[in-house]
Formats: sequence, C-alpha cells, structure tokens
Amino acid sequence: MAASAQQPIDLYYWPTPNGWKVTIMLEETGLPYTVHPVNIGKGDQFKPEFLAISPNNKMPAIVDPNGPDGKPISVFESGAILQYLGRKTGKFYPRDERKRAEVDQWLFWQMGGFGPMLGQTHHFRIYAPEKIPYAIDRYTNEANRLYGVLNKQLASHEFVAGEYSIADMAIVPWAKLWERQGQNIGDFPHVKRWLDTVLARPAVQRGVAVSAEDRGQTDLTDPKVQAVLFGQRAR
Repeated sequence: MAASAQQPIDLYYWPTPNGWKVTIMLEETGLPYTVHPVNIGKGDQFKPEFLAISPNNKMPAIVDPNGPDGKPISVFESGAILQYLGRKTGKFYPRDERKRAEVDQWLFWQMGGFGPMLGQTHHFRIYAPEKIPYAIDRYTNEANRLYGVLNKQLASHEFVAGEYSIADMAIVPWAKLWERQGQNIGDFPHVKRWLDTVLARPAVQRGVAVSAEDRGQTDLTDPKVQAVLFGQRAR
C-alpha cells in the first residue's frame, strides 16, 4: 500500500467482487488504508459496530478520518465509495460533467443490473440447495444479455466510459467470474480484450489479492453459512 502523510482510510472488507471494487480503487489512487475483515460467513456484518457504518449490513464500507470538512466520514455502498474516492483524489472520476455522466451511467448500470443479476446467477447456478431450472435459465440468460450490452460498448471504446475509470473498477470484479455465470467469454471478444487489459494492471492485481487467503474461509455450500448469508435477520 502506498505511503502517505494522510491517516489511513479504514476499510471494512471481505474478498468478494464488491469488496474488490474498493481495494482496486484504493490501490490505483495510492491512498493508505487499513483492512478490517468483515467475515460475512460468520455474520460479522450484523455486529452493531458495523451496522453503525453500514446500516444495510453489507460490506464494503469505509471510514475516512480525513473527511471533506476535516472530520471523519463513513460511506457504505461500493458505488458511492468509488465516487467519493474519485472526488477526494481527483482520479479516475472526471470533473467534466459530460464525461462524469458517461462514467456514472455505466457505474449505475453495474450497481443496478450487472452486479445483482450476476450475483443471482451465482446463487442459483452454484449455491441454491434446490436447483431450479427456471431460475438458472432466467439469470444465466440475463447475464448473457448484459455481457452483450458490455461487449457492444467496448467495441467502440477502449474502456467502458472512454478513459479508464471507476466504471471499469466496478465492472471488472464481476466480469472476471464469467465462467461461474455460465458464459463463454469467446462470445464477447471485446469484453475479453478489455478484461485482459484491466486485469493486467498492477493495481488491479494488488486489489484483488487483498486478503485473498480469507476467500476460502467462506464455504457458501455450507448450510450454516447459507443461513447467515441468505437468511433474513430480525430487525
């Protein structure tokens, strides 16, 4: 992690696609950060001290002791964190409104569609205790459609929104798992070219490597883990 005179950002994190978005951005910008593991398989996301930062009981979340008014600020939701860090550093998030709108629409596309739909694809293809053909087909086909949208965009753009940005950082952690989503990356040559390019970036590699040893701790086929992750907690 790059050295800086600033106090480190506290990152509440587990090595998943949504967590990788933020570690990639932190590595790309060189901001110092301290990782606080949130073991989602053990229910750390429901601890009161974490809920005070992330009321939707989802990681990642950050606490920046160097907030915009000189006071600490906490931010949850990976897309909001990327925007905040982009504004804070002036990197990978254009100031020009037209360019920023281009980044935002693809960031929101990932947050509202690509991530959730691929997450459901993972769930029904791999983790659901009952294999429901309709659900598997529904989400695998929707994933295929979304990869087609991305492929079309990348046919005329080197990166998703033109220049490399937080939009790429948001999308790549999910897209790199295409095999688990029942996709053939050969059907999407422009996505493959973009994936190869982005995943070759040293900061992206460092971001994905953060706490990689912890990823195997979460066995999503374990009924006890599934009860924590997929069950409904009382308010």
